[in-house]
Amino acid sequence: MKKLLNTLFVTTQGAYLSKEGETVLVMVEDDVRLQAPIHTLGGIVCFGQVSCSPFLMGFCAENGVAITFLTEFGLFLASVHGNTSGNVLLRREQYRRADDDAASVAIARNFILGKLANCRTVLQRAARDHENKVDVVQLDKVIVRLCYSIDQLKHQNDLDTMRGTEGESAHSYFGVFDHLIVAQKEDFKFVERSRRPPLDEVNCLLSFLYTLLVHDMRSALEAVGLDPQVGFLHRDRSGRPGLALDMIEELRPFIADRLVLSLINREQVGKEGFTRSESGAVLMDDETRKTVLVAYQKRKQEEIMHPFIKENAPVGLLFYLQALLFARYLRGDLDGYPVFIWK
Repeated sequence: MKKLLNTLFVTTQGAYLSKEGETVLVMVEDDVRLQAPIHTLGGIVCFGQVSCSPFLMGFCAENGVAITFLTEFGLFLASVHGNTSGNVLLRREQYRRADDDAASVAIARNFILGKLANCRTVLQRAARDHENKVDVVQLDKVIVRLCYSIDQLKHQNDLDTMRGTEGESAHSYFGVFDHLIVAQKEDFKFVERSRRPPLDEVNCLLSFLYTLLVHDMRSALEAVGLDPQVGFLHRDRSGRPGLALDMIEELRPFIADRLVLSLINREQVGKEGFTRSESGAVLMDDETRKTVLVAYQKRKQEEIMHPFIKENAPVGLLFYLQALLFARYLRGDLDGYPVFIWK
């Protein structure tokens, strides 16, 4: 099993990263803030005005450490990584399946089924754990609707039809997401999902964490030899990591959505940590971003029983495990892709 390596998140504006011996050096105005051995890192994520020396980029590429550059509020800009691992036969099979409509439908169906099943579990857990604080009747209605959509998906054989079912289900799920917020109700109101830009504090948190999921999944796919750009549900678009977006669908409710609710309901974040720009976009301040990043890293260290391999594993290894299982499926070692279902 692949060792769970840490990700270095650099959020301090004006920070400069360089190489010193076998370590990564983080400096801010000539002051050394951090020095980390390269073998302890699995990736580096830079937010906003953060720069890196060319020598460090080459050093990280040689050691399999991807460097990702995001805007201050988490929008992907670019990624620097070394030679692609894995063999060409695996990627050729991935491309063949992506060009085959029937194969693409079968694979995309699994991704959507995993997402809807995990959305259903989020609602079921909330109805059980906060019975006296949430509208159980409304949650039950959406749970029934998700069950119906899951059943419908099993019989649909067209990508556009399945996307429609997924879209309607997501609309229903997010339609009751505000019910799951049981603390700071006046400060964290959620009406509907808004992405580019996020128009409220909850959407800001969701979008930020979804970006982190894409980064981690993209690294995992590279690690097992798959092409993150070529997806099945998210089709080819220049600069878009289609397969990474496909494979985080099943993990979004379990990791990101639950973490957002936990941060709000436990009052780990507050409304004062967000600002609204002239365009209407809601942004996190630096302190709130650090709080979210720390919580995300702690979440990744928690252990769960993996439903397919039947072994305990850190949440942070789910990206790698699912990528590995998908690669085994493409190679023919598995009859189907075992999507991650949270129970």
